[in-house]
Amino acid sequence: MAKVLIPKVTDLGEFSVSRVLPNPEQRMVGPFVFFDHMGPVKFDPGAGVNVRPHPHIGLATVTYLIEGQILHRDSLGNCLEICPGDVNWMVAGRGVTHSERESIEVRSRSHSLNGLQCWVALPREFAEIEPSFMHIERNDLPHKTFNDVIIRLVIGEAYGMQSKIKTFSPMFMVDVLAGKGEHIERPNPDHDCLVYVAQGGINVDGVVVGEGATAMLSPQASIVALRYSRAVLLGGEAWSDAPHLEWNFVSFDRDRIDQAKRDWKAGDFAPVIGDAEEFIPLPDD
Repeated sequence: MAKVLIPKVTDLGEFSVSRVLPNPEQRMVGPFVFFDHMGPVKFDPGAGVNVRPHPHIGLATVTYLIEGQILHRDSLGNCLEICPGDVNWMVAGRGVTHSERESIEVRSRSHSLNGLQCWVALPREFAEIEPSFMHIERNDLPHKTFNDVIIRLVIGEAYGMQSKIKTFSPMFMVDVLAGKGEHIERPNPDHDCLVYVAQGGINVDGVVVGEGATAMLSPQASIVALRYSRAVLLGGEAWSDAPHLEWNFVSFDRDRIDQAKRDWKAGDFAPVIGDAEEFIPLPDD
């Protein structure tokens, strides 16, 4: 039976974020240790996303938008706009810094934001690899269409499709659009699986999961769209132990996190190229 996860909603001033993972009921889903739903929100001109440079270690980030645009810059020299349906995969490894803002064209007009941000923990043997970045536009992602169902593979492997993005443990993330009454196959039944309903509503083994809600799925879950619905399903092979997560850092070694905190405070992380005038300080610093 589906287990609905209650998110922690945080007001960031101009918009709110619903944090699904980590959750008291579910710390990880496969390698996913962090899952934020941003919005949905409509901004007036001059308002919007404005996340100053900040660091990461020991993880890979996935940014996937349903509405809106975010301007990504990082310490590797990447600068590009993320649009709906595109996927950003940034591997922090031993350390990376990035910012998330908006272009002049977006911020100067009324605009909306609705999207997902996830962190994927890196296995111990890959935790300190060189940072890297990959961006794939939506039309270059694998798709399947049948009956009144469209499936897009965002990352990983599912439904016989495989992403071009190199991952470091078995995982998947898919975006599914389904008409009323359509059955949605639960991907990879041997993996953990979480569903987020972006639009409409679904019935999972008799449990109604409405718009904006998330739920853990059983291995043999039966999923039916109650109306025209859009759902993102993600997960992966279950991990036997969970890494530590503190602020923006993930590691199996608590001392490594403490070192990253000292490095950020001392200014030893590489700066975001083209956006080095500001930064987010350590919490309570």
